[in-house]
Amino acid sequence: MLAAAVAVAFPPAASSFFPVKPAARGWRGSRSRPAARVSAEYSQLEVRKVTYRPPGTEQNLLNEISLSLQEKSFGLIFGRSGSGKTTLLQLLAGLSQPTSGSICIQKYNDNGKPSGLPELLTSERVGIVFQFPERYFLADTVLEEVTFGWPRQKVDLIFKEQLAFNLQNAFNSVGLRTISLDEDPQSLSGGFKRRLALAIQLVQTPDLLLLDEPLAGLDWKARADVVNLLRDLKKHHTILVVSHDLSKKQTASNDADKTFIMYDYTILQGVVSTSGSLVENGNGRKFEGGSFVSVKMHLLV
Repeated sequence: MLAAAVAVAFPPAASSFFPVKPAARGWRGSRSRPAARVSAEYSQLEVRKVTYRPPGTEQNLLNEISLSLQEKSFGLIFGRSGSGKTTLLQLLAGLSQPTSGSICIQKYNDNGKPSGLPELLTSERVGIVFQFPERYFLADTVLEEVTFGWPRQKVDLIFKEQLAFNLQNAFNSVGLRTISLDEDPQSLSGGFKRRLALAIQLVQTPDLLLLDEPLAGLDWKARADVVNLLRDLKKHHTILVVSHDLSKKQTASNDADKTFIMYDYTILQGVVSTSGSLVENGNGRKFEGGSFVSVKMHLLV
C-alpha cells in the first residue's frame, strides 16, 4: 500500500531536500568532485529561437523566443494576457512541441564556454503548476491527491519507499507538515492549496519548476507566504514564473535573478533585469519598479 509506505520514517537528507539524482541527468552536476578544486562549471536552461504554430493553423503563438536561465536561479516573465506566456510554459513542460527552434540544457566550463553538446529538455525533468491549480484537485484527501497517478500495480518496495521519501521531503519543503493527510484538499486555505499544488510537483523532484500566475486570487498574506516559499525553493530548484501583474511588489521581482518582458508573442531582447539592476535596450524602453516607460510599452500595464 502506498499509504503505508508514506508512514515509513527516513533520516533527513544531509544537504538537500531531495535525494541526489544520477549525474547523467546533467542539471546539478556531481557532488563527488575533490574538495580542493573550486569549479565554476554550471548548466543553464536555453530557449533558442523557438517559434510555435498550432497544427492546422496559420497564426504563430510564439515568434523566435530566446532566453536563458542558469541552474538554481529564479526567473520571471512579465507580459499582458494573451502575449504567449502560458504557451511558452506548455512548450517548456513538453505538453507541446516547438514548430522550430530548440529548448535545451547547456553545460558551460570554468571559462564560460559551452562544454559538450546541449541536452534536450525532457518533460520528466520539468514540473508545472498551472494558474488556479486547486480547480483541478480530484481526490477526497490530501494523501490521495498527492499520490494521484502513482503506479498502482505491484512495484518494488524500494521504489515505494523512494516515493514516500520524496513525498515527506516535498511536504517539509512547502510547509505542510502540520496538515492531516486525511484532510479534504478543498477545505484548505488558498495559500495551503497552492502549497499542496507545489508539493505534488516536487514529489517528482523536477530540475525545472514552472509556475503560471502563482499569486492569482490570493489575499496579501497568502501572497507573501507563497513568495517566501519560492524564495526558499530557489536554493534547490530552477524556477520560472510567469505573471501579468507588474504592480504588486509581492510578485517576488526583488528576488528574481532575471526578469524577461514578453510582448506580442516574443521576448523583448535587452529588456532584462538581472539581480535587481535596470537594463535598457537602447530604444527608450525600461523596466523599473514594476512599470514600463515607453510609448509602446504602456500597453502592457
